[in-house]
Amino acid sequence: MAPDKSLRIPEPLRRRVEQIFELTDPFCAEHLDAEYCDLVQKLIGKLARKRPSPLEHGEVRVWAGAGLYAVGSVNFLFDPKQQLHLTTDQLSTLTGVPKRTLAAKSKVICEVLDILPLEPEFCRRELLGSNPLLWLIKVDGFIVDARTMPPEVQEEARRRGLIPELPGEPQ
Repeated sequence: MAPDKSLRIPEPLRRRVEQIFELTDPFCAEHLDAEYCDLVQKLIGKLARKRPSPLEHGEVRVWAGAGLYAVGSVNFLFDPKQQLHLTTDQLSTLTGVPKRTLAAKSKVICEVLDILPLEPEFCRRELLGSNPLLWLIKVDGFIVDARTMPPEVQEEARRRGLIPELPGEPQ
């Protein structure tokens, strides 16, 4: 499967990224969902654009598993209270990559891309509403939670792309 052009994968890494997607896309389809697939592709695309890209070296299946692990970590995939849930043991078994390797490469990804838990860019839509990082805006020099602001301030913040529009929210 060719990477989506919007991911802007550098030409030298296109085949390698295709190989990663050949592993992650079916994995997400079978064990997760389309949203996870999109987020993993976005993460791998961003990693491919880094200079130098860590994707240039190492096993494709390890990078695929680590991408799944990193996006899963952002979205609490390993928390049994989540609707979509896998244990680290299950992820390791299903990807064929040892847990320690998954964790180590995921750490590399998170350091290179400066990713934290609930990272808005890689956060599933269902978690956005409860993600405190998405709602912090600066108003008159003060950082405030946009959800506590009057509707007109919230609307202006949405218009400027500072806070998200959530599904089911009045437009």
